[in-house]
Amino acid sequence: MNSDLFKKMPVSIEAEQSVLGSILIKPDCFGTVTGIIGAEDFYLEEHRQIYAAMSDMFLSSRNIDPVTLINTLVHNGTYSSDQNGAEYIAQIAKIVPTAANVKDYAVIVHEKSVLRRLIGACDEISETAYAEQGEVRHIVDAAEQKIFEIAQNRESREFRHIRDIMTNVYSELENLAANQGKLDRTTTGFSGLDRVLVEMGKGDLVLVGARPGMGKTSFAMNIATNVAKNTGRTVCIFSLEMSGEQLVNRMLSSEALVDSHSLRSGELKADDWPRLADAAAHLSGCDILVDDTTGVTVTDMKAKLRRVKNLGLVVIDYLQLMQSGKNIDNRVQEVSDISRNLKIMAKDLGVPVICCAQLSRGPESRTSKKPMLSDLRDSGAIEQDADIVMFLYRDEYYKDQEGGGEENANVAEVIVAKNRHGSTDTVRMGWIGQYTKFRTLDEGEGNR
Repeated sequence: MNSDLFKKMPVSIEAEQSVLGSILIKPDCFGTVTGIIGAEDFYLEEHRQIYAAMSDMFLSSRNIDPVTLINTLVHNGTYSSDQNGAEYIAQIAKIVPTAANVKDYAVIVHEKSVLRRLIGACDEISETAYAEQGEVRHIVDAAEQKIFEIAQNRESREFRHIRDIMTNVYSELENLAANQGKLDRTTTGFSGLDRVLVEMGKGDLVLVGARPGMGKTSFAMNIATNVAKNTGRTVCIFSLEMSGEQLVNRMLSSEALVDSHSLRSGELKADDWPRLADAAAHLSGCDILVDDTTGVTVTDMKAKLRRVKNLGLVVIDYLQLMQSGKNIDNRVQEVSDISRNLKIMAKDLGVPVICCAQLSRGPESRTSKKPMLSDLRDSGAIEQDADIVMFLYRDEYYKDQEGGGEENANVAEVIVAKNRHGSTDTVRMGWIGQYTKFRTLDEGEGNR
């Protein structure tokens, strides 16, 4: 006889009862378990309903005890009368003598839930593979995505009630209020720009657009270095234009304040070497991963990024050099497909993705050379998909082309043209060309 028939779904009814019982005898511990489990993690529907009722009461600041809980459950339709639920609620309240181990109980409930979801995902993967429909690499990518989402605890779910989402938001707000200014945030490291953006949110697609020669690669690398140093998290860079060695040369120049031309030519001074050694040691201590594969697709990126632990930021240089991996003859449609998939990737990974992009020649033909959203090259879909769009502009660049002009030399403008989470503004920053480095300007500096 097939032993598979006797396989049971992973579940611990005792752990579920112990979590609910702990909350009943010590309601304050509800805040401890909200970051670990949700109502959907409970196996028994009755337990899900009880936990959901507790969540409602917690959000509305009502006391959680056997009497008020039964009243809420009757009101919600879980029990038809007080008598039906009283016996079971009293039973789970007596399951645990103390709530001291509630976190351990919650972990057990969550782990059993993860195993059940893993079984379900494997069943779906098997069915898709047996069907043999679609391209194999897409089937493999979808299978990998299912497992990755479970591993990251961001698995695809059915509809979630607003109460469950509200509980998470409420806990995060309390955490922010209690630790204002002390939480790890993904910021650019440039104080003037961070005041406008506040932070780069989880799952944000951040577009950095500029005409060639404005320093968009340097700007993106400066942010990547700042994030790696300030957060201690892993930063992944996809360099489609430059080799890894060329990119690191730029980063060394910026960090060591050594002329980039001297690095390329080897004409280094004696006092350059100690600065280079210090910068190399600092950069080597950062978790920065570089991939300089040409023609990489979003699917390739996702496959590599899913295996990176402690991921904090992704940087792509640059959009127009990417390939969609599909047979699309129209370049505008291809770029639209790439930008849409980049946004989906950012959301799936739960980290900001900074993508550099070339602008069209539109600014060259205007009196004002400052870029606008309409200058985004190849596709208007880029503007729609991006959460934040920043343009780099240096007046000095055009003055040098026209001949003369020292006014506002070495001053760059970061134009925040779109900000889904806040305001738009223009931030003036310093640009040190020989070091390929941007810097925050002091109050009033560069505003002459």
